[in-house]
Amino acid sequence: MDRNLQLIGMARKAGLLAVGVEAVKAAVRAGKARLVISASDASDGSARRARYGSESTGAFYIEVPYTKFELGSITGRGSPGTVAILDDGLAAGFLKGLAAGSPEIYSEAAELLQEKIRRRADKRDSKRRAEV
Repeated sequence: MDRNLQLIGMARKAGLLAVGVEAVKAAVRAGKARLVISASDASDGSARRARYGSESTGAFYIEVPYTKFELGSITGRGSPGTVAILDDGLAAGFLKGLAAGSPEIYSEAAELLQEKIRRRADKRDSKRRAEV
């Protein structure tokens, strides 16, 4: 099995994965989604809504080479066109794995997500120092 799909499975088991349009939309609105993923065969409307929702709230969006069937088999939920990873580390690991396999497509996105995670951590750390 593909390592990236295994990361999605780990996120699901840990309760750090939103599966399906409505769950992803709720996670994005709540600011919990770190990486929104659309399947390669997701409908244009579904992918467009996921991309727009992600961009409007600051979540990272990517279309992956996996089909809805592949995402469904790892999540255990039918054939979702969209899922969202809710953890920084898992999101970064997933995107880093994609970049290793297809650097020309995903390496820039992996670097951007890593930078976004770093800025979020710096902001959180400075906030903690200010509280002390």
